Amino acid sequence: MRTGFPDFRLGSVLATSFTGTLSERRGNPVERIPTPQRLIDWLAEYGLAVDSCTTAQLELARELRESIHAAATAAAIQDALPAAAVQVINDRSAQGRAAAILTPEGERQWRLGSASRVEDALSVIAADAISIIAGERDGKLALCASPTCRAAFFDTSQSRTRRWCDMNTCGNRQKKARFNANRRKNPGSAG
Repeated sequence: MRTGFPDFRLGSVLATSFTGTLSERRGNPVERIPTPQRLIDWLAEYGLAVDSCTTAQLELARELRESIHAAATAAAIQDALPAAAVQVINDRSAQGRAAAILTPEGERQWRLGSASRVEDALSVIAADAISIIAGERDGKLALCASPTCRAAFFDTSQSRTRRWCDMNTCGNRQKKARFNANRRKNPGSAG
């Protein structure tokens, strides 16, 4: 990624990966799309290339991101969905122009119009969030066990008992902390 910006945390689920563009929400938050260009870069990573992005469009994206996070968090803890978040998700879903296409490999892919706008890409992300929150996909919403993260993620593991949004960051950090705490308690034991 570009110098000076944190790497994207890419996942296999579009909507929850999008909420991961702001990480460590309960610690020292890390904004991964601080500029319009970074949003363009993130969208391109997911096959949603857009021609340009304004500061106002970046704000629309962040509003959608926070709305998906709020609704997914509520769904994960089986709480009522926040009405304002639901409204933003529905509005973004309805305001874009994107079409689902079938690839030769039998997978769904999104195609944006020839003059791709950020709003078109956001509609795809909102539609993905709707399918997850509505329970249309095989898996369950969960919250990261890291006390500084608490990101919503979509658990598709066979047992549906995944604890971390990302094993390479939050999971490793927690395992390392547990290992170091055990070493301090038992300094003479072999690692």
